[in-house]
Amino acid sequence: MGVEIRAAKPEEMEEFRRVANTALVLPPGPFQALRPEWTLCAFEDGKLTTSYAAWPLTMRFNSEGVSVAGVTAVGTLPIYRRRGHLRQVITTHFEFLHERGEQPIAILFASRAAIYQRYGYAIVSTRNSYDVEPRYLEFPLARPVPGSFRQVGDDEFGLLVDLYRHFRAERTGYVHRGRAMWEVGVLAPPPTGGVLSNVVYEESGEPLSYVIYTLEHVPGSTAMRPTHHLAIRDLVWLTPPAYQAVWNYLAQMDIVRNIVWERVPSDDPLPHLLLEPGMLNITSNDGLLARIVDVEQALPKRRYHEAGTLIFETLDELCPWNRGRWKLETSATEASISRTSEEPQLVMPISTLTMLVFGQISATEAARMERLDVVEHSALSSWDRVMRTTYRPFCADAF
Repeated sequence: MGVEIRAAKPEEMEEFRRVANTALVLPPGPFQALRPEWTLCAFEDGKLTTSYAAWPLTMRFNSEGVSVAGVTAVGTLPIYRRRGHLRQVITTHFEFLHERGEQPIAILFASRAAIYQRYGYAIVSTRNSYDVEPRYLEFPLARPVPGSFRQVGDDEFGLLVDLYRHFRAERTGYVHRGRAMWEVGVLAPPPTGGVLSNVVYEESGEPLSYVIYTLEHVPGSTAMRPTHHLAIRDLVWLTPPAYQAVWNYLAQMDIVRNIVWERVPSDDPLPHLLLEPGMLNITSNDGLLARIVDVEQALPKRRYHEAGTLIFETLDELCPWNRGRWKLETSATEASISRTSEEPQLVMPISTLTMLVFGQISATEAARMERLDVVEHSALSSWDRVMRTTYRPFCADAF
């Protein structure tokens, strides 16, 4: 058995997509835009057995933009599983990323987190979902809505882009969207028979929020009940009144049986504003997974709002260049990292470090979970303060 790890050639991309779609049980189409140079595959005796690719993305990192590898199309044909192909591909990819020094972080969405946590990935965001009837969108502290809504025209794509850029500016995990990502994502055609709506809220002509949603007829509906299902694809807002205005607008959907929003940030304010928050029927799932591939390159690229000196030791099975002791020095304007021989304050695996840097959990919480070893207990409060992010980490897109 001969195994080769390399990128797919242009003439092999059709087979690449076939393997990915078969392994992931997907219909044809999702990976048409992938380029051969973004792929890294396993070939056994010349046959493509494991598909793997990475979009070149830019992600917000507590208000800073950082280049990341958006891993996608990962799959091994069933007859070739349990042979270590994926491990070889991932290890090779991490080595490439380290050598190139351009994308110090890898991110992905997983069908099963267990697959990727074996390779040092960590769950760095929580994805909630709502399923609510419009009649329950009532607020005990109702705000006046001084503005108005209007449908966004096809020639106003730039308006949506500007609002999204403003909204994501200080966040962590949100990715920069090119036109293609918009068109295959939140602005993709609606399901057959459905309607796509892009609605913006304005005050004195200033756009302050938008909601993108689809309306679909509910099969088997009767005149005795509302006949439509509303699915929110994207919702951004720049002020609290603009946020509540969107929900007031959705509450007036008399023909809608239920409103579903499947990609909700864990710090979304709606549960703290509604008269009956239990009627949101909130469910939670794993969100974004991330992996710090290069500690030295990744950590200084994040924004830190507090000054501090953090000394730590990292444990990393797959990326030996990450192992050892590091000193991270931060201020409100810059950060630097270097190797050190000083005694570490904390010792942790790379997955825990990733969770701390993204702001998914604090150092104190990680210590309580025994996700790290504490050498200097007095340092925990400093770690909590320095690693705090402005918003909870989240990614609103799939890739």
